[in-house]
Amino acid sequence: MLPRLWGEGRMSSVDDATLGYLRGLGVSHVWCTGIIRHSTGQPFVKGDAGSPYAISDYYDVNPYLADVPSRRKQEFRSLVRRVHSHGLKLIVDFVPNHVGCDYSDKHGGIPLCGWHDYDWTDTIKIDYSAGRTWEAMYGIVRFWASKGVDGFRCDMVELVPPEFLKWLISRIKEEFPEVIFIAEVYQKEKYRMYIEDVHFDYLYDKSGLYDVLRAIAAGHGTARAITWNWQFLQDLQPRMLNFLENHDEQRLASPWFSGQPGYYAALCASLMLNTAPFMLYFGQETGVDASEGHEGRTSIFNFARPESLQRLYAFVHGEALPAVEAAVLARYRAALQLAAAPCVGEGLTFDLCYCQSSEDGFDPDRHFAFLRHYGGETMLLCCNFSGFEAHLRIRIPQHAADYFGLTANPCPDGISLTVAPFDYIVITV
Repeated sequence: MLPRLWGEGRMSSVDDATLGYLRGLGVSHVWCTGIIRHSTGQPFVKGDAGSPYAISDYYDVNPYLADVPSRRKQEFRSLVRRVHSHGLKLIVDFVPNHVGCDYSDKHGGIPLCGWHDYDWTDTIKIDYSAGRTWEAMYGIVRFWASKGVDGFRCDMVELVPPEFLKWLISRIKEEFPEVIFIAEVYQKEKYRMYIEDVHFDYLYDKSGLYDVLRAIAAGHGTARAITWNWQFLQDLQPRMLNFLENHDEQRLASPWFSGQPGYYAALCASLMLNTAPFMLYFGQETGVDASEGHEGRTSIFNFARPESLQRLYAFVHGEALPAVEAAVLARYRAALQLAAAPCVGEGLTFDLCYCQSSEDGFDPDRHFAFLRHYGGETMLLCCNFSGFEAHLRIRIPQHAADYFGLTANPCPDGISLTVAPFDYIVITV
């Protein structure tokens, strides 16, 4: 979530009602974007608020997030206590590649290169060739970990020396072993290195499952690619962080993505195919479409009060949601509850697509079917990425029964089912 856009736009808006609502959804961690002080009110910033990734002081909190700006650090500590009191954990951003053009702090500063990457004209790149940079960046992460932060989403790590990141993670975990590190990585061929050598806990699988599902929704991708991505990741799959929305991407319900709040086929594939954690971007669960934003994105650069997020905030505090949004939320609640159950949350997965037939109505480009199994329970899940109702007969091979350690195939004659457009179905077999 971006606290700047939630409620009154302050840390106090991430209140007990909000946290209780998130806990009720099954959320375990809250990632608050834009806590650490960034450049704002300067001619070079983007938008009227500035980017949360153009840090102006790594040791400070954004004054605009506080009810009383002079007490912003105390208010942040109150936020940490509230989050923890609800059994949740707090994640913030660590931005190791660059700082804002007006960066300064009272801790000795950070060596800079004097130039910026890409079109990030509001930033200056950090110089890791300077001897004191590693210790300076370690001190920043340690500072926030000591304040009770439970994890760090690390921005653009491919632009930072992996040797530094490995050293940083190892050193922090010596003192804070439960702190997690999530990497924003785009080169799939480097996934294994960042997990096995650098020792990130999770990688944001943007270039994998997200891009596959985005391409299917756009009409130029195939559901076969879900299998291809699964096969590529192999044993790395549980270390991915799956998602359908984040602060960089277009909203799922926007016309630039699916164009509808109920694109549940993609939700099923991202949330239920494997045991990887799944991330919700705030308001996704009610079909927020960023109609007030630019090309389907909720702005990270401006002070705004998106009406759909305001309705969700009001709902969290006792008001009713419009019927369409309430219906979407009900579907998300059910999906999240199912994903937390042992069969989906902990079980084995078997991809059924290879053994399906077009004679049984199965289109491998628009349909995806798989099994989940745990203990004595087996579930069949089938996604329909087409705009037409699907009438299918799903075959379950003996190989699946053998893989799950079952004495017999639970459905040797297959299962006939109907799946609504852009939806999924779950059947216990």
